[in-house]
Amino acid sequence: MPETQCTDSLPGILAEIVEKKRGEVSALRPQANRLEAAVSNSPVVRDFLSGIISSKHVSLIAECKRRSPGAGLIRPNLELDTVSRSYEEGGAAALSVLTDAPYFGGSLEDLRVVRETTGIPILRKDFTLDPLQILEARVAGADAVLLIVRILDDELLQRLIAEAEALGMAALVEVHDELELKRALEVGAGIIGINNRDLATFTTDLDTTIRLLEGVPEDIFVVSESGIRVPEDVTRLGSAGVDAVLVGESLLRASDSGAAAQELARVPKAERSRG
Repeated sequence: MPETQCTDSLPGILAEIVEKKRGEVSALRPQANRLEAAVSNSPVVRDFLSGIISSKHVSLIAECKRRSPGAGLIRPNLELDTVSRSYEEGGAAALSVLTDAPYFGGSLEDLRVVRETTGIPILRKDFTLDPLQILEARVAGADAVLLIVRILDDELLQRLIAEAEALGMAALVEVHDELELKRALEVGAGIIGINNRDLATFTTDLDTTIRLLEGVPEDIFVVSESGIRVPEDVTRLGSAGVDAVLVGESLLRASDSGAAAQELARVPKAERSRG
């Protein structure tokens, strides 16, 4: 089986997360037959890409999480049903649910709750290293999975994209620099997530998205992630041709998450400029 990249090449916290995730995958293996059998009874797939495509507006993917290594506690007493419903009512096109427990305080049960509460597509956001995790996501009701290029080699990345597609799911393939973008495109990623956060330093810079956009083909859907806080940020990204934004922390820290989501949703989008 293909292996992930050597953790020696990863920044400290990410290497730690990946090592712990490998242990979770090992513990999951005995459940492979059960998961395969359960797929036929899993919730019907909602079309993630169709849900977030808009010809006129920057789509909002609103996130549910309790904490993160970079931000610490964000919303420890997260009312998943209330928040996810308010996101949907506020105009979010899709939802992202953190399911990592040790570092983000999430679980697959969180995803199930959000799935039962809302009618829009759901992304399972986790550190995916194995096809079994995608199977697990589908059984729990996810419509898409996050694949982080930095923690995967090309063979495994391609295999995970294929596994998601075989289950009718979408893969949001996350990159942070030109090399990662090149690798993602070469293995056939159709949805690129550009993470504005440097996972080595946890600093964010929206210019990361603006810079990398120049190398993204016209037919590839682009999602900007991290560091997006106010409508002006979305306007700036939309003016450059970004298709969607994934926002969590600023929405979750707001006193009214639904109203905050409404401010970020439906910002006009421009056609992507070409260099």
